[in-house]
Formats: sequence, C-alpha cells, structure tokens
Amino acid sequence: MALESGEEPQLIDLLHLGRAHVIGSWRVGDIVVDPGPASCLQQLLPVLEEHPPRVIALTHIHLDHAGATGSLVRRFPEVEVWVHERGARHMADPTRLLASATRLYGENMDRLWGEFLPVPEERLRILTGGETLGPMRVAYTPGHAGHHVSYLHEPTNWAFTGDVGGVRIAPGPTIAPTPPPDIDLPAWRSSIELLEAWRPDALAITHFGVHRDVQSQLTELREYLEEVESMAESLDEAGFAAALSDRFARTAANAPPGTYLQATPPEQSYAGLARYLATKRDRQNVQ
Repeated sequence: MALESGEEPQLIDLLHLGRAHVIGSWRVGDIVVDPGPASCLQQLLPVLEEHPPRVIALTHIHLDHAGATGSLVRRFPEVEVWVHERGARHMADPTRLLASATRLYGENMDRLWGEFLPVPEERLRILTGGETLGPMRVAYTPGHAGHHVSYLHEPTNWAFTGDVGGVRIAPGPTIAPTPPPDIDLPAWRSSIELLEAWRPDALAITHFGVHRDVQSQLTELREYLEEVESMAESLDEAGFAAALSDRFARTAANAPPGTYLQATPPEQSYAGLARYLATKRDRQNVQ
C-alpha cells in the first residue's frame, strides 16, 4: 500500500459535546489516526470526504478514540484498519466492549459516543508492535490500555501517542487518563521510556493537540503517575475525585473551562487506579 506522507499532519477538533479541545483526530496524508467517536462524525466527515482515507490507525479501541471506525469503514469500504492484536477481536465483534462501556456510562452511552459498528475482519490489519507500515513506525505501548500502540511518523518525526503520552490541553498541565479496566503503571512507565527513545520532535495527542517540548511533557507525565498512584492508595473515590478536581482548578485554570474534567473524569481515573492497586495487592499476597 502506497501511503501519502508529504503533508504536515492535520488536527481535526471533533468538538465533543460541543466543547473544543477535548477530542482531536489526526489526518496524516491518507492515514487517519484515531477517528474519535461516532457522535462527532459531523466534524470529521467533511474533511475525509475531501481527503478520503486509505488507513484508520487506531492507538487503542476505547470509544473516544475508535468509536467511529465501523461507520467510516461503511463510508469508505476499501479502508484498512490498523489495531493491536489484543483489541482486534473487539473491533470485529464489539459486544463485550459495549457491555463494559455501558456499565461505565449507562444511559449516556449514545449521547457521549454514538453508534459503534463492527469492522469486517477482512478490513483489519493486526499489529503487534515493531512494524513499519508506509511512513509509520509502530510500537506496542501498554499502560493506559493493554492493547495500546503508538505511531512514529518518520517524515515529520511526530509521535502519535493516543493516551499513553498523556492528556495536555494547552496551556494546562500534563496528566494521565487512568480509566478501567487495564491500567498498568509499570508498563506505562516503560512505554514512556520507549517514547523518549524515539526522540520525537513532537507529541501529537488525542486530548489535545501537538506539543513540541517532548521531554518536559513526558517528565511531567511520569511525575503525575507517581502522584495519583499515591492519592488512590490513601483516598476513597470521593476524596480522590475532590482532590483531582481541585488540582485541575488550580493547575489548569488557564485551559479552556471544563476540558480536563470532560477528557478525564476523576471518578473514572480513580476506578482504573483502584483496580490496578487491587491487582497489585493480590499479586503480592500470592508471592
């Protein structure tokens, strides 16, 4: 497959729930990195109708990143979908994924994310990490999710890091989204080291935008992971949510109002960390 690579990547603000700078999708020539949820297709489709995609490159299958994929495959039936092997089966049959998400979001599922359509298996290209596909180098980068990959666009030396490179809504701080079900902090720290080893010129992230002070962002992300792990160990859900909301109010005061809370709801961040800590304790007890 010959893929266009000469253009600078284009960020498409999906205006999730009408708010800017919460979810962005990236067009890199004829590759779309993380199309976002189907509830935002009205923002994405005008761009893609003008520049039809040949590839949808998923960093991971969470609904805010991958939800529109099946809808786009119907619209562009020759498109190929790149996804890690641990997420591929859920793109082909999203039944379990949607059941899990419904437990988390309840009656807000459709309003938040819209329709999640399956992707025919023949349209899936299964990744393990280590591939080079056209202009993209692929790495397995778990931590936020066990099926997470990142892409290095070699012509620009930009790294497309989904959520493993953090959430940063300028001019706010870098934080880590830690929702359930498979947060793994040691794996996340290893993934940060991998991103550092790439020495990218920029981090292109979903929440939100492009950031060129790469080492500063990754250092801040590493420090944040240590802080919230300690918070989740010492606080209950209400205390954690209050502390995190207070932190956002102080450190993200100059960012667009509400963006951090919408991109990373504190209760979900606590739930993911609490599950990780419980698994960690169980392993220690077995040992």
